[in-house]
Amino acid sequence: MAQKSRKPRTKKPPRMDIRTVASRARVSIATVSRTINHIPTVDPILAKRVWKAIEDLNYVPNTQARALVSGKSHTLGLIVSEITNPFFPELIQRFEECAVEHGYEILIASTNYDPKRMASCVRRMLERKVDGVAVMTFGIEEPLLDQLANKNIPIVYVDSRSRQPPDMTLNVDYRHGIWQGVQHLAVLGHRKIAFISGPLKLHTAQLRHQAFLDSLREIGIPPNPSWLIQGDHTLEGGLAGTEQLLKQTDVPTAIMCSNDMTAIGVLHAVLDAGLRVPEDISVIGFDDVHIAQFTYPPLTTIRMSCRDLAQGAVSILCTEMASTPTAVAHHNLTIPTELIVRRTTALPRNAMEDLQNQNKDRKFIFVETERPARIATGRQKRAMRARE
Repeated sequence: MAQKSRKPRTKKPPRMDIRTVASRARVSIATVSRTINHIPTVDPILAKRVWKAIEDLNYVPNTQARALVSGKSHTLGLIVSEITNPFFPELIQRFEECAVEHGYEILIASTNYDPKRMASCVRRMLERKVDGVAVMTFGIEEPLLDQLANKNIPIVYVDSRSRQPPDMTLNVDYRHGIWQGVQHLAVLGHRKIAFISGPLKLHTAQLRHQAFLDSLREIGIPPNPSWLIQGDHTLEGGLAGTEQLLKQTDVPTAIMCSNDMTAIGVLHAVLDAGLRVPEDISVIGFDDVHIAQFTYPPLTTIRMSCRDLAQGAVSILCTEMASTPTAVAHHNLTIPTELIVRRTTALPRNAMEDLQNQNKDRKFIFVETERPARIATGRQKRAMRARE
């Protein structure tokens, strides 16, 4: 009977753990642990050896184990309104870049303006034991966020109406950018300016809407209630709002929007109506998402920097996490806004004809003044005497 050949045993790869790294780097296990957890008191030379050993061994630290040892997850939570709006993916990218620079990973959650999803987002943050949370969403339920605050998890808000300590807020200067936009249209000659807002139940939509009204009144233009349309910050909202404006007897010559997605919807609605931007209607957005440069025509908009928002949020959270437990933080940063002029704004339609008609009705009076007597030079005087 033939003997069965035995399969050769494959060697199991050596177990890779923190002890292997410590042996390779010729340091203690405690030094490796402190290095991985970014403890600043580690000797830089030893830390360099640890990171070199980690790279050579292709070692991946166990983040859950790190959290158990250090009590920190080295994770920052980010709660946004929706992923479909291009503004938020850009914000997420910037937030992650800033978090990684500070040695943190990120956990993303999207509420889609739904209280039930908001509750799920908060639960995920608690389960993952995040070290801090940036709330970049609006229309939130404050009692839900109290669950994070009760666990002493630092929270930074955007334009929050909450004034419970610690008060950590990013305040966007909507007024300046929208004022610039209104001034820009007024200088071009627009007096019939409409505004498509976001849902006015949202605090930030209210702030942008009020900034528009204040900017109009400041230059002496009374707001027309029929030109104030409530949208929903979507392409469809921009389409519907524009259709509503174009059905009116008195059509505006310019439309400002509460965000870029609404403005892009406006561009499509104007085109569908057989009109042109900016020849017939000027359009201004808000946010300056990356795609705004590539619409046709490229969108004039008000920039709210994702980088500034992300850096501000991470900076405030890191400052708060580094402070003593008894300290009460009051961190407030102002995020600037500015008008970015591209190609969706121009003079109102028939502006030159109107100006010519106005000039026709004006009477210009030219008064001929007496010419001053010329003073003769010495040579001219001698020539005159010679002729005499």
